[in-house]
Amino acid sequence: MARTLEYNATLEAREDMSEYLAVFKIVPDSGIPEGRWFIPGQYLTLGLNNEAVPDLGSVRRAMSIASSPQQRGTVDFYIRYVTQPESNNPLTHLLWKMKPGDRISMTTKAVGKFTLDDTVPPDDQRLKIFVAAGTGLAPFTSIVEADIAADPAARLDRYVLLHGASYPNEIGYKERLEQLARDNGLHYLPTISRPKEAPEWNQDTGRVEDFFREGRLEDLERAIGVEPGYLSPKTAVIYICGLTGTIAMTIERLLHRGFVPFHRKIRRALGID
Repeated sequence: MARTLEYNATLEAREDMSEYLAVFKIVPDSGIPEGRWFIPGQYLTLGLNNEAVPDLGSVRRAMSIASSPQQRGTVDFYIRYVTQPESNNPLTHLLWKMKPGDRISMTTKAVGKFTLDDTVPPDDQRLKIFVAAGTGLAPFTSIVEADIAADPAARLDRYVLLHGASYPNEIGYKERLEQLARDNGLHYLPTISRPKEAPEWNQDTGRVEDFFREGRLEDLERAIGVEPGYLSPKTAVIYICGLTGTIAMTIERLLHRGFVPFHRKIRRALGID
């Protein structure tokens, strides 16, 4: 049985976007550190004890931080309830029982290398294309919000944020990202995969990886203001976060443009290393 966790943080608030999607705002007992205390794109580990079934012990899971390092007050996490868990003690089932004021365990040191700092030089001028499926949006909101926190007038036109979900109410942070598109030049294209159930939706449809289908990739290039055929490893860096299928299909559809995965394990699996 997993050891009992000592709680060191409090749920300040939660914003439920749908039955299975919510933003959890957490305050560590030690307070939010000053300065750039984590790199946008990193994660912390959340943990809870199963109070209802003590024999199941505790459970901990890594969660990408959705807020910027400069945000004071809370650390935010954009989380989906797992309806078909692989274990009998899933963290999200415990999280969904929480209400403001409840206690939780949260690591204090953020880790992870899914960051701009760890993947490109500081002066890299290529487009950064963020491909997010569902709650894979979290590290990308952290990245863009960090830029705005540093300079509210910052231009975000070097970022292209593609976000896919099943339904409109699962397109998280939509109003905020649309504001950043209007005011700061962020290229923001949300898409839903079940438009027949959302007749009011008038934006892109299909899975987020469908932006890279043959024919549609050129449409994407036009939408972000570049010539068809422009996107290549010399002009863009692609970051993908979310479902395994999204990652695999996006990689496959971009190989013909010369893009290869950063991780050697994936390159070997594709026979390109």
